[in-house]
Amino acid sequence: VTTTQLIPALAKVLLYGLGIVFPIENIYSATKIGKESCFERIIQRFGRKVVYVVIGDGVEEEQGAKKHAMPFWRISSHSDLMALHHALELEYL
Repeated sequence: VTTTQLIPALAKVLLYGLGIVFPIENIYSATKIGKESCFERIIQRFGRKVVYVVIGDGVEEEQGAKKHAMPFWRISSHSDLMALHHALELEYL
């Protein structure tokens, strides 16, 4: 979920070669509908029996995660990304 408009967000994903990690059908733009609506659409699409992890740097992401009982991982530096990678490898999330 991004606040960037959809086309620029998709372009960034493709330019950085992240299409394998983030398939375009799983990218949601909150520009017009807000992140809360995006979270609800994702839950409707994939169901409630899935573990979602909200990754972000803002209050809006953290509040949305809390509302839907999803773990939130704050990213504000490279070391935060490394810690997330380690937690995922160890299946903590």
